[in-house]
Amino acid sequence: MLTKVSGIILAGGMSRRLGRDKAIEKIEGQTLIERAIDRLSLLTNEVLVVVNSEERALSLCLPNHVKTAIDIYPSKGSLGGIYTGVLASNHDWNIVVACDMPFLNVDLLRNMLSFRGGTDAIVPILNQYPEPTHAIYSKNCLPFILQKIETDELKIDGFFSDIKVHLFSEEQVNEFDPNHLSFFNINSQKDLDKALKIIATRVQQ
Repeated sequence: MLTKVSGIILAGGMSRRLGRDKAIEKIEGQTLIERAIDRLSLLTNEVLVVVNSEERALSLCLPNHVKTAIDIYPSKGSLGGIYTGVLASNHDWNIVVACDMPFLNVDLLRNMLSFRGGTDAIVPILNQYPEPTHAIYSKNCLPFILQKIETDELKIDGFFSDIKVHLFSEEQVNEFDPNHLSFFNINSQKDLDKALKIIATRVQQ
């Protein structure tokens, strides 16, 4: 566990493609959000879940040690969720992930955290594109995120040009997660079926 680091899980989405709340879909006896909480708890001393309402928070049946934050800008997508979570956290540095990532790689995230010096954010790159919902942000990012929200520029990486970003290369990712499973997320039944097949393959090995 690393002190003075918060884990933030974005759970404000509507799960429209899956047709039901993906955060409480179960894999290996755990809901997706429980899996994310367990992995972030290995790295942080605070886990916070960003939701769009108190009712949503209650429906997730979160452990007592997990905090919730109601999305300040629920109509502003993931950018609004990141802002809410980072603002509400008790620490300067924050690991931000989506609630629908069943295979978060603790070693990868730990290594990403080692690049905090002299930067405002650590963001992995896959296929030449940033992965902003599997990234690490400091509170220095807040005014620049807010500026984008207020001007309705909601591209998640739109504020990166305003801050110091360490781009964690695909080569670096491959050292810890060559199959990029940490970034796999569940949006549809097809994705959920694929996740279950990945687990079944692991069990057989």
